[in-house]
Amino acid sequence: QVQLVESGGGLVQAGGSLRLSCGASGVTSSSYNMGWFRQAPGKERESVGAISRSGDRTYYADSVKGRFTISRDNAENAVSLQMNSLKPEDTAVYYCAADKVPYGYGLRSQDWEYDYWGQGTQVTVSS
Repeated sequence: QVQLVESGGGLVQAGGSLRLSCGASGVTSSSYNMGWFRQAPGKERESVGAISRSGDRTYYADSVKGRFTISRDNAENAVSLQMNSLKPEDTAVYYCAADKVPYGYGLRSQDWEYDYWGQGTQVTVSS
């Protein structure tokens, strides 16, 4: 049974930092591209970014580019999202997701393309 579990969310002031982690069990995470998504109240879920199976490629949404960094440790079956210079508009529930694709496949940003999801972790940025 595949399970993704996010952790590290919380309340932070604007300009602060948080690091989210996503641990995978029941799956070898190196077999998946991994994505981070977020959903703010009253809004649709949106892509934050993604990282390739080997970690050699990443992409980021324009709204977080230069502030967020995705990394992975395949030996630990874990993916992280480092969030710096946080803004109130970053407030959302953050989800990690796994996309089972062949090695070298492109990074995808549509949530329906991902196969497995975590339960989400709340990030709240106060002004």
